[in-house]
Amino acid sequence: MSSATPTRVRRLPVLGALRLGRPSELWFKPALSVVAAVAPPSLLLVVLGRLDLAAYTMAGSLCALYAHNRPYAARAKVLAWVVLGMLGGLAVALLAASLTRNAVVLVTVGALLAAVQKVMCDATRVGPPAHVILTFVSSAALFVPQTVGQVPGHLALAAAAGAWAWLVGMAPAPLRPHGPERRATAQALDAAAAYAETARGGEEDAGARSAAYAAVHAAWQTLLAAGDRPSTARRALERLVVRAEVALAAAADADPARLRAWARAVRGTGRIPRTGDPRRDGDGPRRTDSGARLDGDGPRQDGGPLGERDELVGVAAERAVAPRPLWSRLGPLAPVAVRSALGCALAGYVSLALGADRPYWALVTAASLYQANITLTWSRAVQRVVGNLVGVLLFAAVTPVAQLGPLALVLCILACNFGAEALIGRNYWLGSVCVTPLALLVTELPGYQPTGELVTDRVVDTLVGALVGFVAAVAVTGRRAGRRVERALTAVDHARERAARLAAGPAATPAALEAARRALAAAVVDLRATADAAAGEWWQRALPQERVVLAEQAAHRTLAATVRRQGLLPGPGTTSTYTHTEGASP
Repeated sequence: MSSATPTRVRRLPVLGALRLGRPSELWFKPALSVVAAVAPPSLLLVVLGRLDLAAYTMAGSLCALYAHNRPYAARAKVLAWVVLGMLGGLAVALLAASLTRNAVVLVTVGALLAAVQKVMCDATRVGPPAHVILTFVSSAALFVPQTVGQVPGHLALAAAAGAWAWLVGMAPAPLRPHGPERRATAQALDAAAAYAETARGGEEDAGARSAAYAAVHAAWQTLLAAGDRPSTARRALERLVVRAEVALAAAADADPARLRAWARAVRGTGRIPRTGDPRRDGDGPRRTDSGARLDGDGPRQDGGPLGERDELVGVAAERAVAPRPLWSRLGPLAPVAVRSALGCALAGYVSLALGADRPYWALVTAASLYQANITLTWSRAVQRVVGNLVGVLLFAAVTPVAQLGPLALVLCILACNFGAEALIGRNYWLGSVCVTPLALLVTELPGYQPTGELVTDRVVDTLVGALVGFVAAVAVTGRRAGRRVERALTAVDHARERAARLAAGPAATPAALEAARRALAAAVVDLRATADAAAGEWWQRALPQERVVLAEQAAHRTLAATVRRQGLLPGPGTTSTYTHTEGASP
């Protein structure tokens, strides 16, 4: 299908945007972490009778929401940067608030900050919750009366709470040092098992296949981010991810039950399962009923020994590659920056024109909308509006309790923090039901305010922010989405040609084969993500969907051929006869 076909308008979902999903596997970690990070500073301020300062400590405490999917070595760095980013945005906001009370200037500063925060979070892939928390804190601080002399003290409070949030985020490291890597590996194994089940049924599910490749790619990214000196446990996890890749390359011959058993064992705290030689996986007499190996490594198909070092040689090569420079990732995000700055500024200006005292609510609403494409942005707008409207009703219900005293107010804030993180994984609107009363309760930290006025202002600003923000998104759409798909197709073609050439060559080294296979798998994942993002644009020329599908199919055939050339697949005529799983045997 040619990309030159006429433009067409895509339907925007409404009810589908509100459909609930399964809870996030990590829902309890950010939920408990934010409570642990917010509670001590807030309760200390209650004891000191200075709850009016809790807004500043909460800015630092909310950093505990980030990086729960990162290995601890990477988490330490990411959390430190998040704290510094939070302090930077807060410093600019407090300084602006101390120098001027001109609302138009403050909204403009808030919009520019929101654009910078959005672009930096997208470029560094920090999230969830990405830029929204940073924008909420800095935008709210713009409208808190300040003097220049107060700014250092308020920043010090936020920095102290940020340091505590860093400690909270790193606290599980001594108990489960490889917890994030284990979860990522288990998710890859489960995704591979789900795809293998569809393949065994005779009809391969393209969606399940794409999800499986994405999960495997994410697992590799997590393992590679864990550090340059892999431990014995990490090498064992890497070999399990290799098994997930093998299952994707030969899904019809894979054993889903065995993959799921490995995933269950990895999620626990016991010893990580050993995988042995994948080429012997279908040879029953070589293993016991529990899956334990009875002999050494089997031969590779090319006659060489297949050892653990061979199958992980590509991992070492990938660790040696320098990361992509940050500046090279910022260029493609220019439309995102323009969209965010324009939408947030206009939302704030309209809110001011309507007489709002807190235009930052409209600004933050607009900032929260912007996703990878117009369809997702529309869905987020629907979710935000519904969640906020229900949330103001919840605020009205809890206000009598919150106004019983400072301690009751803090406890209500903690409950809303927990509820927001526990529910937001099901659907954004469900989490917003708790985020809305949380934001309204924070405004009462300096002193109680009329409930009816707060509710009315929040409803109006939500509607203004959602409407103006979405109009800005339509005005600044991803016009180059088709070009990005073309570039992704070219990248897949080049990676496939290189992998096919190496797989067919007689002298390809294990490192070269592994590097080519990994590069092709990453290119396929990027192609699917790019095509999905482009497909959600509302008004654009039709995409080359047929070429995308054909490129994916050809790439998957080449991946299977490359894996077989490496000796990681069972030989011809060998079928998997497993009925037992390996469990967590050492």
